[in-house]
Amino acid sequence: MRTQRLTLSVLAVTGLLATAACGTEKSDDGSASVGAGQQTKITGKHWKVDSVNVGGTTYDAPADAHIEFGEDGKVGGNYGCNHFGATAEMQGDTIKVGSDTLQTKMACGEKPMEFEAKMAETLSESTITTKVDGDKLTLTTKDGHTVQLTAQKPAKLQGTKWNVTGSTNKGGTVTSLASEAEGKVHLTFDGKGTVRGQLGCNKVSAKATVSDGQITLGSPSTTRMMCSPSLMDTEKALLKLFNGKATYELKHRTLALTSENGSGVEAVPAK
Repeated sequence: MRTQRLTLSVLAVTGLLATAACGTEKSDDGSASVGAGQQTKITGKHWKVDSVNVGGTTYDAPADAHIEFGEDGKVGGNYGCNHFGATAEMQGDTIKVGSDTLQTKMACGEKPMEFEAKMAETLSESTITTKVDGDKLTLTTKDGHTVQLTAQKPAKLQGTKWNVTGSTNKGGTVTSLASEAEGKVHLTFDGKGTVRGQLGCNKVSAKATVSDGQITLGSPSTTRMMCSPSLMDTEKALLKLFNGKATYELKHRTLALTSENGSGVEAVPAK
């Protein structure tokens, strides 16, 4: 399934929830729980979703599931397949998520979509309590559903193994990878002028020169295996990035590469 990108900026509307400044208190166990201290500990961070527990069952999160908390009430993140955004209001350690949630409409594999449904069920139009303990965050709904998250530092372009999660075209349409290719497509820029990776079926390497928001990619050298039609189609799309310049945009832990012909990919750091 294909979908147009939301007109929301994923960074401008990052996170699911927003906070408001009040006094600082601590719970008996010493972790921050309300007010300005809570805002400082939550906002401005990239919270990787580790798992969600619904009805006593725990579901592990896909690699790109995350939440970021905006100070201005503009909030968004990724359910594991689709980007989402909403408004929210915080009073003390309680967050009320608005009913104005927006999200993209990509279809991914069965497991990411199952997780996404559980996340949406837990967070949409919910009243949630928050608890921060070091780099860990727990969100708990009135129904007892919980989301476990871990704060992560921004990723670096070079030296990071980037798992490709979707492709884009010049019209801005985002297409998720075929389920068969999930977790099998990745690129690593080594900082020494080379990019190496896996196209889904075949390995690839090429020269890569990074400068001023662009990466000049040389002619790709690949292995010559033949795989299923869906994997070969994925490879053909990725090979369009090579033999030319690609612009790159790195937003905390999300990388977007766009070739001169308008095709591109989105990627997140490997677990």
